[in-house]
Amino acid sequence: MNVQQKNLVTLLAVALVAGGLGLYAYFGVMQPEQQDAQRKQAEEKVFAVQSPGEPGTDGGTSPEPVFTWLSVDVAQGKTVMELQDNTWRITSPVSALADKTEVSTLVSQLSAAKFKATLEENPTDADIERYGLKQPRATIMARAYVPDAQGGGADDPARQRSITVYLGLENNFDGSVYVRREGDPRVYTAQGGLRFLLLKHTNEWRDRVAFPVEEPSLLRIEVKARKNAFVLERATTEKPWKLAQPVELRAATGQVTRMVSALNGYRAISFPEPKHEEKVRQALEKPLAQATFVRKIGGPVRVRLTELELDGVKQTFALSEWDSESMLSQVDSLALNALELEPKDFKDRKVLSFSVRDVHRIVIHPAAPGGETISVVLAPDTGKWEMASPMVANARQFKVASLLGSLEKLEASAIGESSPKSWSKYGISDTSGGVTLQDAQGQEVARLRLGTPVKGNPQRLWARGSSEDVLEVEKSTLEALPLALTELMDGAPAASGTP
Repeated sequence: MNVQQKNLVTLLAVALVAGGLGLYAYFGVMQPEQQDAQRKQAEEKVFAVQSPGEPGTDGGTSPEPVFTWLSVDVAQGKTVMELQDNTWRITSPVSALADKTEVSTLVSQLSAAKFKATLEENPTDADIERYGLKQPRATIMARAYVPDAQGGGADDPARQRSITVYLGLENNFDGSVYVRREGDPRVYTAQGGLRFLLLKHTNEWRDRVAFPVEEPSLLRIEVKARKNAFVLERATTEKPWKLAQPVELRAATGQVTRMVSALNGYRAISFPEPKHEEKVRQALEKPLAQATFVRKIGGPVRVRLTELELDGVKQTFALSEWDSESMLSQVDSLALNALELEPKDFKDRKVLSFSVRDVHRIVIHPAAPGGETISVVLAPDTGKWEMASPMVANARQFKVASLLGSLEKLEASAIGESSPKSWSKYGISDTSGGVTLQDAQGQEVARLRLGTPVKGNPQRLWARGSSEDVLEVEKSTLEALPLALTELMDGAPAASGTP
C-alpha cells in the first residue's frame, strides 16, 4: 500500500468516526433533548391532549385537536355540552343549542391555556386544601381527538383523549388560579382568565337567537297580531314580495326586510325559571302575536309571543319552534311591535313598475299648456336612442340611460289616499305633465303624472304612478331628472329642466 492509499484509508476512517460521533450525538443526546422539550411543552399545557413526543400542534405536523365534549361544573351548576353534527348543543341540565361564539372562545382558551408554574410536586392533603383544591371551585372535563394527517380520527379510539382539570382558589398576588389535573399529583398555577371564563351558569352558555329567521331565505310569512293580520309571499327567493292577504298588491321588499331584521335582532334576555315555565306555556296558547315563516330550505319557523306578569313584573315571552328545535325565552317587549304592522305599511313605494329592457319609446309631457312634447325612440336597426320630436337628431345615450335608471328607482316619500274618486283635486289628469314609457308596439308600459304641490309641504308634488295610490314625490328628485331637450339631444348644450 503506497502513501496515497494510506492517506485515503485514514480519511475514510476519520469520516466514519466523525459520522458515528454525529449519529451518537443526535440519537444519544439531541433526540432525548428534543423529546424532553416536547414533554415539557406537553406538560405546560393545561389540556395536554397529546402525549409527549406525539406529532401534533407542538411539533407542527398535524391539525389542532378537535374538542367534542365539555363538562363545566361550577357553583352555579353543571353544564354538559356536546358537538353534534358540527353544532354545539347543551345536553344537560337542559337540551338546547349552545352559543357558538361562547363555546368557540372556551375551546380556544382550553387549547391554548398553559400552566404558569409548578407549586408543589408532591402536595400533602393540607396543601391541597390550602389551595382550594380539596373541594374544587370548578371541575372541567373535556374530550377531544387528535386528527390524523387527513383530518380524520374522530372514530379512532387510539386518537381519543379525556382530560379532567380542577380549579381552586385565586392567587391574590398575581390573579392566577391554582390548578390540578386528574392523574397528576402536582399543583400548578394557571392564568386567572381561565377561571373567569368558566364560572358561568348554564343559561350563559345557551344560544340567545330567539327568532332564527332571515329574509333572503323566506318564501312566505303569515302574521296574526293584536290589531292586524297579513300574508306575504313570493314564488322564489329571487322574486319580489307581494301582499297576498288581506288584499293583493306588490309589497315593498325593503319593508319586509326591515320587519324580519327587526324581529331577528331581539335576543333572549333570559329564560323562564322552571317554576314559571308551565304558566308561560299556558299563556302562549293564546298569544298576542304569532307568525309562521316558511323557508326555502328546512321546515317552517313558528313564533308566538305573549305578555305575562310574574313576581309583580310584566314580561314578554316568546316561543320559537323550527325543525327539531324549540326555544322558550324572555324577550324585549318591543319585539311585539316588529309584527304589529298594517297591510298598507307594505305598499311598495316605487313610483313606476317596469323593466328598462321593455322600453322602446319615452314621451315627456310638458307641465305647462302649449309646451313641446319630447319623444325619444330606440332605433331597431342600430339599437341606439334617437330624438323623434320636436326634431329628429341623435340622442345622448348616457342621458337616456340615466333617465330610465332614475325612473326605475324613483320612490315616493309618502303614500296617501288609495283609488281617489277624483284625481283632479291633486292636480292630476290625463293631460298632466310627466313621462310615458312605451314598448316596441307602442303600448304603454308605465306612466308618471305630476300634480300640484302637496298642501303643507310645497317641496313635494302629488303624483300618480303604476299603482292607484296618491303619491308624494320630492320636487328636488324630479328636478334632477334629465327631462329637457337640451339635456337629451346630442350636440345641444347641457341644461337642467323640468316637465
